[in-house]
Amino acid sequence: MSEITLSVKGLKKRIGKKEIIKGLDFELKRGEVFGFLGPNGAGKTTTIRMLVGLIRPTSGTIEICGYNVEKDFTKAMTQMGCIVENPELYSYLTGWENLEHFARMLPNVEPSYIDEVVKLVRLEERIHDPVKTYSLGMRQRLGIAQALLGKPKVLILDEPTNGLDPMGIREMRSFIRFLAEEEGLTVLVSSHLLSEIQLMCDRVAIISRGTVIKVDTVDSLLALQERVIWRIEPHKEGKEILMGHTSVTDGADGTLITPYSESETSTWNKELVDHGILVKEMNRKLPALEDLFLELTGGESID
Repeated sequence: MSEITLSVKGLKKRIGKKEIIKGLDFELKRGEVFGFLGPNGAGKTTTIRMLVGLIRPTSGTIEICGYNVEKDFTKAMTQMGCIVENPELYSYLTGWENLEHFARMLPNVEPSYIDEVVKLVRLEERIHDPVKTYSLGMRQRLGIAQALLGKPKVLILDEPTNGLDPMGIREMRSFIRFLAEEEGLTVLVSSHLLSEIQLMCDRVAIISRGTVIKVDTVDSLLALQERVIWRIEPHKEGKEILMGHTSVTDGADGTLITPYSESETSTWNKELVDHGILVKEMNRKLPALEDLFLELTGGESID
């Protein structure tokens, strides 16, 4: 069994009379990138703040590498590194001076380890330049270096690609995958860029109205939503035949959409042809994570 590094059970948060988080359950494993998605007001930011100890849950448990956050807060937090929103850096100091400053707040961080972290985030050539001269992507990587100083096993990144150009986004995606695959870190990533979550993450949790409505691998989530796009003539008669076997919805430009079934789709096609229906197009479609997200959340926008 893979090592569980972050476990959330029955997590709830009430503010006044309003229950913001309604009982979340999910687990993260060593060496995986876990996507955390939620529409506006879903409770994603509130959940992250509870995970990193900024606010207390009303009930439920959070365990980081076996340490209960409520009972063993200090030990739990030593296993956690995070960047919530933008990394806080001193722009008039160099990158190295920033890391030295933050290292003083932690026990037993040797200069040799700072040097190791700098190489890990690939800032060797610019680490002694003032942070005010850094690009946004370099600031993000320096922020991650800061989060890694305590040698955490779990890293939480809130919108790590926010504001980056396409090249910067690609580099950040590659770097996050490197941290998980080569360094064995568990990385939880929240993002509004669904296409990036699809490319970056091993598993995804989708949260809506304070409840996790789906947790699974990206591949498994999308496999459940495979569709076949049909363009047939005559339309009405063909639709009636398909409806005798499966659910059918009307697509754009006169197409029909059915679920994909590896064992049945070819049979449906044969029956259409046997009944004299002209099958002009039969296109298997694997939707993007965005399609699934909108379907599961009823079209709510993501935050």
